[in-house]
Amino acid sequence: MSHHDCKTSTPAHAAPSPAVQAHAHHAHGNAGASLSRLTTSATLHCLTGCAIGDFIGLAIGISLGLGAWPTMALAVVFGFASGFAFSLVPLLRSGLSFAQAWRAIWLGETISIAIMELAMNFADYHVGGVQVMSMMHARFWLGYGAALVAGFAAAWPVNRWMLARAIKKPCH
Repeated sequence: MSHHDCKTSTPAHAAPSPAVQAHAHHAHGNAGASLSRLTTSATLHCLTGCAIGDFIGLAIGISLGLGAWPTMALAVVFGFASGFAFSLVPLLRSGLSFAQAWRAIWLGETISIAIMELAMNFADYHVGGVQVMSMMHARFWLGYGAALVAGFAAAWPVNRWMLARAIKKPCH
């Protein structure tokens, strides 16, 4: 599976556009990497996007005293938004249109982010981080840390399965 699988509108017989070639160079050398390394890279990329959004959602919810469930809902919404942005922006910068970039990432990222968000919020809730009244509380940070580990652990095998079947493409 090559990094050029991210392009969605170039005919098979046509040479890749300069934008797609530039994006292929952005592949961080993963073209020949093992599936496990590629999976780890894709999962860390997804986790970074989700973690940023989750942190924003948690910060807003806890700062406003919204309670655990509304705070987790905010974390999920922001997690999806930043997770998609993390995948779309490099493709848009490479010259793909929004429609092309969206077609390249939507299914794999939706599944990956959903699994990651479920695991992250489950862990954070059970550690109690989302239930504290202040982000200065140690349990907030323990919950957030547990959420990051759980999100990675839950999404890695799913990402591996999707990458092996070209459902998720290494477009980052």
